[in-house]
Formats: sequence, structure tokens, C-alpha cells
Amino acid sequence: MALKVELKPHERIIVGSCVITNTDQRARLLIDGENVPILREKDIMTPEAADTAAKLVYLAVQLMYISPDPQNNHGTYFNLVREIVTAVPSAWPIIEEINNNILSGDLYRALKEARKLIAYEKQLRDLHEASQKLRDVDTAA
Repeated sequence: MALKVELKPHERIIVGSCVITNTDQRARLLIDGENVPILREKDIMTPEAADTAAKLVYLAVQLMYISPDPQNNHGTYFNLVREIVTAVPSAWPIIEEINNNILSGDLYRALKEARKLIAYEKQLRDLHEASQKLRDVDTAA
């Protein structure tokens, strides 16, 4: 079954191992093929944007997804998640889902789960910042 993708002007998309950049007008593509990795620009994590542990995990899974040999990135991925689970054991249920999808070969679903890890990390950071502000207020008072 073909995938219909509509691209905004100058939007990028990864199809297989190619980056396709749209021109200055909207474009509609019909992509037909099996097991071809496809990522829209909003789902692409660049190395520069991977500035947290969870984003690095997402990047590692993304590289597995678009790679012809995903196992090349397994070592990096498993080292990162080991560090996260050691620092934040409560992240384990999300990481377990990512792991299960990787091991079953469903890398697109693993990417979706990695987005949940990014959201969870952000939630923890926001809570930490809020509690830090409360401590600062208490100390000042």
C-alpha cells in the first residue's frame, strides 16, 4: 500500500537513505514500497539537536531505523539506555517498550516509544526546575 505524503515548502523527508528537500511550493508524493524507512522533517533528530540523554537514545534508534544494518547502532543504544536506567530507574517501562520493538524489528514503533522517553525526561526536568525554584524561594525567605 502506498503512503501519501504532503510536503510544505522547503520541508525535508528521509526516504530510505536519501534526504529529499521540497522546493518552494507544496508537493504531494505517493511513496510505494515495502520496508522503506520514511521520516518527515518533524521526526528527524539531528546530532546537534540531541542535547539530552533521551534525545541521544532517539537519535540512536533513528540511525537504526534508516540504516541497512541496524545492529551497527545497537551498542551505542544499549550503552545509553543502561546509563539512563542507572540514573533514572523509573524510565525502565518506557525503555523496555523501546527494547521490545527493537528486538522484534519494529524500529518505527521503537522511534515512537523513544518520543515518550523524551517527553518523560522533559517532565522530570520541569519538576526538578520547579522544586529548585521553590527551594530558592524558601532559602530567600
